[in-house]
Amino acid sequence: MLIRSIEKFLRDTGMAATKFGRLATHDPRFVLDLRNGRTPRSDTERRVEHFMNKYMENAHVG
Repeated sequence: MLIRSIEKFLRDTGMAATKFGRLATHDPRFVLDLRNGRTPRSDTERRVEHFMNKYMENAHVG
């Protein structure tokens, strides 16, 4: 489930939910909306997963 992955990402990185939404989807309310039951489209879900993967790759470099 996407929201579980996002919540883990937020805990692991210490990133605020609103910052995550702005960076991943250009929507600061994205995580709050998911927490309230919003179901993202599959292309949005793929884009968010890609964002998290790239962020973690870059965080572990250097």
